[in-house]
Amino acid sequence: MTDLRGKVAFITGGSKGIGYGVAASLLKEGMKVAITGRSQQALDEAVSRLSSDDVLALEADVRSFDSQQQAVQKTIEKWGKIDLLVANAGIGHYTSIEDLTPDLWNETIDTNLTGVFYSVKASLEALKKSKGYIITISSLAGISFSAGGSAYNASKFGLTGFSQAIMLDLRKYDVKVSTILPGSVASNFNNHIPSETDNWKIQPEDIGEIIIDVMKMTPRTLPSKIEVRPSAPPSAK
Repeated sequence: MTDLRGKVAFITGGSKGIGYGVAASLLKEGMKVAITGRSQQALDEAVSRLSSDDVLALEADVRSFDSQQQAVQKTIEKWGKIDLLVANAGIGHYTSIEDLTPDLWNETIDTNLTGVFYSVKASLEALKKSKGYIITISSLAGISFSAGGSAYNASKFGLTGFSQAIMLDLRKYDVKVSTILPGSVASNFNNHIPSETDNWKIQPEDIGEIIIDVMKMTPRTLPSKIEVRPSAPPSAK
């Protein structure tokens, strides 16, 4: 079984929600974790809660390739390598096409799809050197559509396709790529404030456990697309 101690993870959108839960899970495995986000205050609060010397907080915006390059370089300067990219940063705007503005469309695509491309491109050479792993966080909205979800669906359908294609591109370098497609997660997504009524949902740390399991799989096996749903329906909350 793969020992994750000492491996370095780079997590976008790591100050809260799924990204934070993944960071907490990886730290328990002895990994070193760089978390990025657009708010330095949120990053500082996350570092305080994580309470570990193995966390590096980097203010960065996935919508800027230069920003991603700089954050990756700072991570390498700190720990010498990157073994895992978790491309998690994302937003969601749900509204009818009649009310969907070009600004909302562009923000969604730029963050959820182009932002993952930038994160992958910025870290790719480091991941090829380490024969590392790329995990993208898509959504069940990346395989099924809904009314009012045109921008979000488009971004996540695109992300699912992008992830599967680069998985085929990068296998020859021993770089693995998996995309996780969660259903309902108890996170801060769309400005939601998690509460006890979210107990039926997937918890952010559950996604972290999935990533750990995937990384510890035998090297000959690659779970390229992982759909995950709450085990109970909302009525069971």
